[in-house]
Amino acid sequence: MCVGCAITAASAATGFRSWLQNHHFGWLTPRRMRALTVSAMCAAALVSTVGFSGSTPPPAHATPSATATSQHTSYSAHTP
Repeated sequence: MCVGCAITAASAATGFRSWLQNHHFGWLTPRRMRALTVSAMCAAALVSTVGFSGSTPPPAHATPSATATSQHTSYSAHTP
């Protein structure tokens, strides 16, 4: 997981919490607010770690790197 994804998810959860708090909903007691905050942070952590891989898979027809090939040939040149 990249740090940028984690920070973005946490800030989105914090923004959601602030939005709920500023609308003064009658059903939003301090206990429910705490539960929603924990739920939002957990959901943000799960989405940022499981939902986004952060990298692309290698192509199916990948060629060996040049350094691996040169190391292989240098070993074979020294072997009698």
